[in-house]
Amino acid sequence: MYIEVTSGEKYEKIVLTQQEYDSTILPYQRGDIVDSKGTVLATSVDVYNVILDCKVLNSKEEYLQPTIEALISCFEDLKAEDLYKLAEEKPKSQYNKILRRLPYDKIQKFVELQNDTKNHPYIKGVWMEKEYLREYPYGSLAASVIGYTTSGNLGIGGLEDYYNDTLNGVNGREYGYLNSDSNFEKTIKEPVNGKTVVSTIDVNIQSVVEKKLKEFNDACKNGAEEGEGSKNTAAIVMNPNNGEIYAMANYPTFDLNNPRDLSAYYSEEQIKAMSEDEQLEALNKIWQNFCVTQTYEPGSTVKPLTVATGLETGALTGNETYVCDGKEQVGGHTIHCVNRSGHGLLTIEQSIMESCNDALMQMSYAIQKENLLKYQKIFGFGQKTGIDLPGEARTDSLMYTLETMDDASLATNSFGQNFNVTMVQMASAFSSLINGGNYYKPHVVKKITDENGNLIEENKGELLKQTLSKDTCNMVKQYLYKTVSEGTGKTAKVPGYSMGGKTGTAQKYETVEEDGVKKTQRAQGKYLVSFIGYVPQENPQVVIYVVIDEPNVADQAHSSYAQNITREILKEILPYLNIYQDEEYDQEKVVDLDIMGNPVQ
Repeated sequence: MYIEVTSGEKYEKIVLTQQEYDSTILPYQRGDIVDSKGTVLATSVDVYNVILDCKVLNSKEEYLQPTIEALISCFEDLKAEDLYKLAEEKPKSQYNKILRRLPYDKIQKFVELQNDTKNHPYIKGVWMEKEYLREYPYGSLAASVIGYTTSGNLGIGGLEDYYNDTLNGVNGREYGYLNSDSNFEKTIKEPVNGKTVVSTIDVNIQSVVEKKLKEFNDACKNGAEEGEGSKNTAAIVMNPNNGEIYAMANYPTFDLNNPRDLSAYYSEEQIKAMSEDEQLEALNKIWQNFCVTQTYEPGSTVKPLTVATGLETGALTGNETYVCDGKEQVGGHTIHCVNRSGHGLLTIEQSIMESCNDALMQMSYAIQKENLLKYQKIFGFGQKTGIDLPGEARTDSLMYTLETMDDASLATNSFGQNFNVTMVQMASAFSSLINGGNYYKPHVVKKITDENGNLIEENKGELLKQTLSKDTCNMVKQYLYKTVSEGTGKTAKVPGYSMGGKTGTAQKYETVEEDGVKKTQRAQGKYLVSFIGYVPQENPQVVIYVVIDEPNVADQAHSSYAQNITREILKEILPYLNIYQDEEYDQEKVVDLDIMGNPVQ
């Protein structure tokens, strides 16, 4: 009251133009997500909302017309009649957001007019509210790993979710007040920006992987307008010596800048015909990270781990031979080998090379369920890996125990059926097999820095346990080398590189109803095929795992589809990783193949 009576006119201008926003939030900037070399994958860019304060605008008659004329001259989306109507209908309203999320170059012209008080003294009651908009420069690249944000800087999925608190900062505030000399003063509490998350993902490797997954799915569509090349196609590329994941991808995927857009997979008519629940179901399918959230039977990729279990426990010596006649009678069941006429006499090495179910079942009798179950746990099956991504699937309920495992389930578990894994579980266990027995916790973030690049936290790889002895690993690695050079994994071979690996084909289940009773049975013609491998043979530097869930082809039961993708990925990333050719080969005998395994003309 004292100020109003004694100095009202003197301070009126200050109070009207600088004032009424006596406590303004200064938003923090959410931290960036970058790849292992610093390439920005997610960032927050500053944008501005144009706010109209009708109370100030109406405080003097001479403010109204110049301010509205300035607004409509600078912003083509605004109409004079709308602004006059707003000022009339809400004369005391101080916060009216008339334009949203404009980049600075779009507001610059108006800001310059407003600041030119000599020539434009009556532009009043307009201010710019700063906020940040999340942007993803590479669109859909690594979408399921990065995740996206909703309003309020809330991460949804991926690193945006898992590291939400790390990426977020603390808002600041600007306070206005009158000092002891009755002058208007401001005090500012600066915002604290979020930290930068440096991922293990390599943009170049991730790009190659995603390109090859898409090529395969496009080829499998066979020109069809509807449907996909597979139910899911996914791949992991990782460093077996520290658990770093260079690439993790699945198809279908989505655009991080527009995560609710289904137009890439459905026509406009199809989308309009969907209910809200159907649209959400379709979105959840493309948002999921198959490598982490989905479980499945691994099939024959588990066979090397079964053999390693036998060798490590002494149940096998490596000198055994087995006769495959195409089937085994176990617990009242006839369980067939992939070769129903039989492979004949096989060594352990040949059993892996030919992927013989019969031989693996015979090995399981010697290994026994106590050892098999013990090493399933040692390899991490039935447990979460602890990868720094949200939504990792639990598989403990999908595993057998000593009480529930019978002879038939022992036999089928030995070759990768009747228990479930996730891709990240399988890749981590396999990495320990080929690196000398060291099980590292898989991770997709290597360090956290502040906004200036100063190191806050670093992950150089966490060694969790020793799974196997080096001698066992070396023996099984030799089997895997022969599998790629001479056995069922030849299609994955990259000329000039020593390489080991294992194929996988698992027949899927389906639920059917008979006489009103639902039961589960093997689905005819539906398979999940895979390949897991490493390069080079000595001191492996990279592990790659490719899974195709129900490829859209007439005969799904061929791991060659996964091998083709593996080969095409490795051909591009091995030189990039500075992994050099270490084997001689005859270039004239090499037949170039495409993503489907067809000769390139």
